[in-house]
Amino acid sequence: MKASQFFISTLKEAPAEAELVSHRLMLRAGLIRRVASGLYTWMPMGLRVLRKVEAVVREEMNRAGSIELLMPVVQPAELWQESGRWSFYGKELLRIRDRHERDFCMGPTCEEVITDVVRNEVRSYKQLPLNFYHIQTKFRDEVRPRFGVMRAREFVMKDAYSFHTDVASLQQTYQVMYDAYCRIFTRLGLDFRPVAADTGSIGGTGSHEFQVLADSGEDVIAYSDGSDYAANVELAPTVRLTGERSAATQALTKVATPKVRSIDDLVAFLSVPVTQTLKSLVVEGEDDDVVLLLLRGDHQLNEIKAEKLAGVKAPLTMASAAAIAKAFNQAHGGSLGPVGFEGKVYADFATEQGADWVIGANEDDYHYTGFNFGRDAAEPEFVDLRSVVEGDPSPCGTGHLHLVRGIEVGHVFQLGKKYSQALNATVLDQNGKNVVLEMGCYGIGITRVIAAAIEQNNDERGIVWSDAMAPFNVVIVPMNYKKSATVKAAADELYAQLMAAGIDVLLDDRDERSGVLLHDSELIGIPHRIVIGDRGLKEGMVEYQNRTATEAMPLPLNAVVAEITAALK
Repeated sequence: MKASQFFISTLKEAPAEAELVSHRLMLRAGLIRRVASGLYTWMPMGLRVLRKVEAVVREEMNRAGSIELLMPVVQPAELWQESGRWSFYGKELLRIRDRHERDFCMGPTCEEVITDVVRNEVRSYKQLPLNFYHIQTKFRDEVRPRFGVMRAREFVMKDAYSFHTDVASLQQTYQVMYDAYCRIFTRLGLDFRPVAADTGSIGGTGSHEFQVLADSGEDVIAYSDGSDYAANVELAPTVRLTGERSAATQALTKVATPKVRSIDDLVAFLSVPVTQTLKSLVVEGEDDDVVLLLLRGDHQLNEIKAEKLAGVKAPLTMASAAAIAKAFNQAHGGSLGPVGFEGKVYADFATEQGADWVIGANEDDYHYTGFNFGRDAAEPEFVDLRSVVEGDPSPCGTGHLHLVRGIEVGHVFQLGKKYSQALNATVLDQNGKNVVLEMGCYGIGITRVIAAAIEQNNDERGIVWSDAMAPFNVVIVPMNYKKSATVKAAADELYAQLMAAGIDVLLDDRDERSGVLLHDSELIGIPHRIVIGDRGLKEGMVEYQNRTATEAMPLPLNAVVAEITAALK
C-alpha cells in the first residue's frame, strides 16, 4: 500500500478525555475516532489491525474444530424472556421496538440465539458434539463508557458455543478451546495468563479468564510463584490455618472509644496493631434477617465469596441502618461485634486462631479489648471470607501468591444446562430418550484485545505492535521521494520486491518533511522501518530499524527482503 493511496490521520495531541495510554495512542495514531459516548469509527489504519486480530482468531477457531456462522445483532425479546434474562440482565441490555411494537434488543451476547438454532436444527446425539462461532458486533449499554474501546458500548466479539450430550464431552471441548485461546494470545504476542474465574451473569459451573498483564488493568490476578496456579482475586481461595488457637491472656474489657468509626480510627486511638482488630460487616440475610461477617481489620471482604454463604442474600446487600440498629441494640456501624448478637455469624479463616481481639461492643462509642471466641461469644462458623493478599500461601499447596493487574480479553465457560434447560434444547440419546444438552461458551473481545495490546506494548514514541497485529509489517520511508529520482526508483523497486514476497508493506510517499514521516511510523507502531536516502544509496545501503530498537543499523539494499523475511518468521 502506498500512503498516497491510503488515509493516515495522526494527531499531535489526544483529546483531554482520553485517560488510558491505549485510548490516547489509538486516537493519536488515527486508529479510531469518537462518534458518541462509547461509540467509535474504526479508521482505515485501525481496521487493518482489527482484521489482523480477527484472522488469527478465525484460523485458530477453525483449527480447533469450531464452525463459523453469523448471528444477528438485533435479537427478539421472546428468546431472552424464555431464558429469564430479559429482566435479569438489567439496563445494560438495550431494548428497542420495531414498527409493529414488537420488543427486541441489541445483543450483548448470543447464548439465546445459538441455543434456538440448535434446538431447531439438531435432533440426535449422533450430530453432537457441535461447536459454532461467529465474529460479530455486540452492544452493552454501559452506564459509564470509558477508556476508549476498552469499555465501549459497541464492540466486536468472537463468541463460540458448544453443545454436548454429557459433561465429559463438554470438558473435552472446553480444554480444546482453552488450548486454542492460549495459541491465539501467544500468536498475537501478548503477555497473558489464564486464570480461574467467577462465572458472573453468564452462569455455569466453571470458567477461566484470559488476562493480559498491564498496570492499567481493572482486574487483580493472584498467581503462585511456585506453580502455574493463577486466579482472579475474586475467586482465589485463602488457606485455612493449621495448629491450635492462641490462649486468651486478657479479660473482656469495655473501653470508651468516642468518635471512633473505622478501623483506622480504632488503631490510632488505642495504639494497637491492626492485625489485632476485628471488623464487623452486616449484610442482609435470605429471611429478612441480618448476618454478621467478621474479618481481621487489615483484610478486605470478598463479596463474591460472601454472597455464596448459606443464609446470605444474593446479590450481596449491606444491611440498612435501621436493620442494624434493631439487631444490635440500637448500636450503629463502627461499634458492632458478636457479643450478645443472636443471629448467624461467619468469621474469616484468618481470625480462627487469634486471641484477645479488639472489637465493637454493640454500643456506640465503645469497644471491647480482650475478646475471645468461645468464651465471650459463641463460636462462629469459620469460612473463607476475604480477598487474598500478597504473600498468602498458594491454595495449590506450592509457593506463595503475588498480585498483578490484568485486562480481561477472553473468557471460557462451562455453562452446563443453564440455557438449554430454559429453552428446552434437547436431543434423542442412544436409548431414544430426550436429554437436555450441556453447553460451553467461549468469548474473545476482539476490539478489547487491541487496546490491551497497546497498554502492554508502548513507549514514549507511540505504539509497539507485534508482527501479528501491526497494520503494516514494514514501512519504507524515502527521504525526498518527490525530489530525488534515485530515491524514488530505489523505494519503488524495494516496495515491489516486498509486495512480491507477500510482505505487508507501506510505502510512505507523502509529500511531508522527513521528521513527520519518521514520527508517524513510530507513533503508529509499524515493527520494521527502512529509511532510504541519497547518501546511503551511493554505497548501496539503507537504514533498517526495528520498532523496539533505539538506533537504526545500516543494511545493504539488496539484503532488505531477505532480512525482513527472516525477521517476520
